Amino acid sequence: MQNRHVCVHAHFYQPPRENPWLEAIEVQDSASPFHDWNARISAECYRPNGLSRVLDGEGWVARLSNNYARISFNFGPTVLHWLEHHDETAYKAILGGDRESRERFGGHGSAIAQVYNHIIMPLANRRDRETQVKWGLRDFERRFGRAAEAMWLPETAVDAETLEILADHGMKFVILAPRQAKAVRDDGEQEWQDVTGEKIDPRRPYAVNLPGGKSIAAFFYDGPISKAVAFEGVLNNGGQFADRLMQGFSDDEGPQLVHIATDGESYGHHHRHGEMALAYALDDIERNGKAEIVNYALYLEKFPPQREAEIYDNSSWSCVHGVGRWKEDCGCNSGMKGGWKQEWRAPFREAMDLLRNNLAEPYERFMAGYTRDPWSMRDDYINVILDRSPDNIQAFLSRWLKDAKKEPQPVLKALEMQRNLLLTYTSCAWFFDEISGIETV
Repeated sequence: MQNRHVCVHAHFYQPPRENPWLEAIEVQDSASPFHDWNARISAECYRPNGLSRVLDGEGWVARLSNNYARISFNFGPTVLHWLEHHDETAYKAILGGDRESRERFGGHGSAIAQVYNHIIMPLANRRDRETQVKWGLRDFERRFGRAAEAMWLPETAVDAETLEILADHGMKFVILAPRQAKAVRDDGEQEWQDVTGEKIDPRRPYAVNLPGGKSIAAFFYDGPISKAVAFEGVLNNGGQFADRLMQGFSDDEGPQLVHIATDGESYGHHHRHGEMALAYALDDIERNGKAEIVNYALYLEKFPPQREAEIYDNSSWSCVHGVGRWKEDCGCNSGMKGGWKQEWRAPFREAMDLLRNNLAEPYERFMAGYTRDPWSMRDDYINVILDRSPDNIQAFLSRWLKDAKKEPQPVLKALEMQRNLLLTYTSCAWFFDEISGIETV
């Protein structure tokens, strides 16, 4: 057992559903009998994972488990904002699970940060990428009471510049799909081994050396097991789930990590009682000494990368064409509209980019009358988003305004414009079949 380790990563996320004029979610009929999809998914998934039932052999509840304490996970900051104000039970379970995980995993919390509002990082300009990372990290620190060790990249969409930004902000590792690996080699070797077509060994971490001289670790999750969890009914039975995880080990005697990554909503929303299957599987593996349950940060501390990996720039986990799903009619869709085309994606992306670019110069010119650094002020605006109390807003303005006597309302309006501009790039706007769908709207 000492060389066998298991880690389950869950990516919990829903798009910002608030009406931007109201800052509230309106009734969504398709989520009936709930008010909206956030409320429904929280009831079916986020809350149950904080207090999941583990059954004994006779079907009785043997104990209750906070799954967040035993897995690796990330939550979208905009989802956590909603949970904080609308589902306190789920919110406290998430934060409590991370605290418990630190005791379980040698001081390493299981929660990792996420890019703020789930934009496709390789398609963003450098300035927006920086803000998204800074906002995501600050949101994480405020909620979890500690610094993040890693950051989830939306749709695992990646390129070298994105990894450079993460490394610059102290991130230790990323989680990627196996098809995003291009080649690997052992430390000190010159020859690269081609691993195109998901041929990479997912049971070990890899170092990705970056153009600027820094390095970041990458975990390429087990594709077949992750797919089985998401789409092949493995969560119908907790024992079956445990067995499927154990099948990921090889006969090698060295340290191995079997790890998977799926949407967290698999555990209870997409699969009814999926949270119970997760709790049972982890309990079975741990109780019977089949493997050690870990999170990524603990495993990385124990077993640093001994191999280097090259990644495919502009690749992701949910588009076989790279990142085409968020900028063109690449052929990827959710299959809900038969032979429909997604030719609207390209002009929609172009329109948003045109808006962003054309607003940059007027924003700079206007803000120059108030502050010496308009873009750093935008980066710091996350502190107002997190706490809109008058005292906190005044403290923020005192930090940034050149003249405290000037009327601050125009400045706050300009920053709100920037916030909403960033929110328009949420990936869900392009992901689905049609531009009039609930996600894009």
